[in-house]
Amino acid sequence: MTPLPPTLPLGVMIAEPWADYGLVDSGAGRKLERYGPYRFIRPEPQAMWQPAQADWDAHGSFIPASDEDGGGRWHFDKPVPREGWPLAWEEARFQAACTPFRHLQFFPDMAPIWSWGRAQLKGLAAPQFLNLFGYTGVGTLAFSAIGAQAVHVDASKKSVAQARANAALSGMSERPVRWIVEDAAKFTAREVRRERRYDGILLDPPKYGRGPDGEIWRLEEDLPGLIADCRKLLDGESRFLFLTVYAVRMSALAIGELLRAHLGDLPGRIECGELAVREEARGLLLPTAIWARWSRD
Repeated sequence: MTPLPPTLPLGVMIAEPWADYGLVDSGAGRKLERYGPYRFIRPEPQAMWQPAQADWDAHGSFIPASDEDGGGRWHFDKPVPREGWPLAWEEARFQAACTPFRHLQFFPDMAPIWSWGRAQLKGLAAPQFLNLFGYTGVGTLAFSAIGAQAVHVDASKKSVAQARANAALSGMSERPVRWIVEDAAKFTAREVRRERRYDGILLDPPKYGRGPDGEIWRLEEDLPGLIADCRKLLDGESRFLFLTVYAVRMSALAIGELLRAHLGDLPGRIECGELAVREEARGLLLPTAIWARWSRD
């Protein structure tokens, strides 16, 4: 048997500060971030060092629940628009808001992935792009802005509605985007039967989730099958597949080898590593997720 090409392990993709977002400071199990004109404190177990600043001036803090279900509540020290406020990344405009799930309706550490993926599609007139678990659509809009014909899939009707609202805020309502409320695995399997192909695929699956018809998603059990189906949507002319994994005890090398097992026959290379955000106070890197990717180049 011909051996598969090696996985290139343990690169770091770094989200640098930009005008509307920055990791201001971190430490003692917390992080201070700016989202436009507002500052928030959220729990961060991986910030094991001491913060650079003794006192943090924030508009609000997320107080985690005592159990391990990931819940909690927001406490506000200064007025914050509960309906949200507009932010921007490159051409994408979107609404930020404090959610019950401790995040703010988008994931800023994904910015280097959007930049990398857009570079992979450079030179294609109308690349076909699939965003699975697309949430509120900032990544979809980042690719739509460069002319991609995008398919945005998320099981949450509310998230897809927010994604469409973000498209309108960005002036991209008329762009060729298919907004799909469906279980990602079920949709991907149907695309395989339709013999569809894509130039780029982005996957950001949760550890656990439910589809609109009660489908159960468990990352460790269901990810291999989803990757196998995604492989069938790629060919030798495709450009990339990018996978991120949050909040799970899993190695970057493990998901890299998963991609190698399914995509190792394609030309190009497979890499894996960590995702991190650079702190503004000292330049420390705060890890947020692991990733693996296949790229043609």
